[in-house]
Amino acid sequence: MPQGAIAGTAYLKVDGNMYPLKGSLTVSVTPYERNGIAGQDYVHGYQELPRVPYIEGDVSTLPEISTEEIELITDATITAELVNGRVYVLRNAWCKGPIEINTSDGQFRVRFEGVSGDEI
Repeated sequence: MPQGAIAGTAYLKVDGNMYPLKGSLTVSVTPYERNGIAGQDYVHGYQELPRVPYIEGDVSTLPEISTEEIELITDATITAELVNGRVYVLRNAWCKGPIEINTSDGQFRVRFEGVSGDEI
């Protein structure tokens, strides 16, 4: 069976505005985290707790990109569009901060966390 692209090109948008994505992009929109609970005799089950979904990526330090403005972002819609056609949306999102600039690579990592996230 022929395969298409599964990795590579990606786009990061904040309220519809595209950011210059340079390095990696990580998407984690799973709403729950489960941790096993083991007794002394066998596994008794698991604990399920809500978790904070996020989209995180490396952005180029171009002149038109203000890290100060990014750090002020709250209640935004963050979109990650992947080369394989998958699109993820993070709603009611904020910039976790702080942003640290890597001057050697001309980039910074930004992490947006939100109230909910979905694959659309």
